[in-house]
Amino acid sequence: MLVENHDLKSALILYKKLLDSEEYFEAHEVLEEAWHPLRKSNHPLKNLAKGLINGAICFEHIKRNRDESRRKATQVLKSYERHKHLCKEEIEYFSEFQECCDKIEVLKERYNM
Repeated sequence: MLVENHDLKSALILYKKLLDSEEYFEAHEVLEEAWHPLRKSNHPLKNLAKGLINGAICFEHIKRNRDESRRKATQVLKSYERHKHLCKEEIEYFSEFQECCDKIEVLKERYNM
């Protein structure tokens, strides 16, 4: 069953907290629930949110350390890289989006991505 969350700001705040605690899959899930309404309405923030969703799952691949996890992580991270430029001061919830993007950048350094 598709779960939707229409509170994007709270989802972004929780997403960052989950990244901080290395709960990457859970961060992915939380933001994905907020992404569904954005996608359905073709909201301008849908691609930035999707990039962050994929950013989180990238680190879940690394955390699980399965066969080809680094290759899979690199592929998934490309979505984040394609959309991170959409985080601009004029967007709604800029500070929350910026904190999330900053966290992904820190994780990229930590995991040599």
